[in-house]
Amino acid sequence: MPPIKNGLISPEMDKQQLILNKHPIMNMFRHQRGERYNYVNSPHVIVTVGLPARGKTYIAKKLTRYLNWIGIKTQVFNVGEYRRQATQAYRNHDFFRPENMEAMAIRSKCALDALEDMCKWLENGGEVAVFDATNTTHERRKLIHDIVVGKFGFKCFFVESVCDDPNIIESNIMEVKVNSPDYKDMNKDEALRDFLLRIEHYESKYEALDEEREDNYSFIKIFNAGEKVLVHKHEGHIQSRVVYYLMNIHVMPRTIYLTRHGESEHNLKGRIGGDSDLSERGQRDRKSVV
Repeated sequence: MPPIKNGLISPEMDKQQLILNKHPIMNMFRHQRGERYNYVNSPHVIVTVGLPARGKTYIAKKLTRYLNWIGIKTQVFNVGEYRRQATQAYRNHDFFRPENMEAMAIRSKCALDALEDMCKWLENGGEVAVFDATNTTHERRKLIHDIVVGKFGFKCFFVESVCDDPNIIESNIMEVKVNSPDYKDMNKDEALRDFLLRIEHYESKYEALDEEREDNYSFIKIFNAGEKVLVHKHEGHIQSRVVYYLMNIHVMPRTIYLTRHGESEHNLKGRIGGDSDLSERGQRDRKSVV
């Protein structure tokens, strides 16, 4: 990290680095957690990784609901929501262009604001926080890991959703993204074109989690909505529960239909209850439903 000497910004420091150095989270330290540092079960941060339209937010929400259900106090911190609060109405994909330094500075600050709120929440009794964002570069993940693990002593676990199946990507875009708050004033065709360009901007800088370069990180990589799963150095009870859950859910939303059975033999006899076979008419009903 380039230093600031005598209050002056060194020439090589860009706007994003200045925001990082001045952000309040850089002045927060582990000792502020008091006795929580001595607890065996350290707070955890689950960090999503992946290009847009890969189901990250869906995973984050489902995982949060599951962990809360089994009694682990969990909350999502979605960087996109921070970005929407910090900027005026969304205009177009240019906001996500890597060369747009003004927008990059805003996005970096929003990520740091979310990290700050997340760490404060964990300091005040939270058990698991889900940091929901793209986090598609080694640099961004290192920053998160340095703050979460280095400054606060929390556990950190990355969850990357990798998808190159065009059907899954298209389904996610059409079902979720074109209906997001960013596109409330656009028609669907215009929103679709803009979002595809947004993805291209991220793809130009995308660096997947690497087992060699990021060997010290704990993470899981989910390929094509569960077609294949790679787990690297997971540790402890909470991470084991997260891995097990993510290996057994459908990442993409789906519809489930419930129906009563057709006519049974007990129905013909006027009997209630039991576990009788279907009548001939009930069998025909079963085949027609299937």
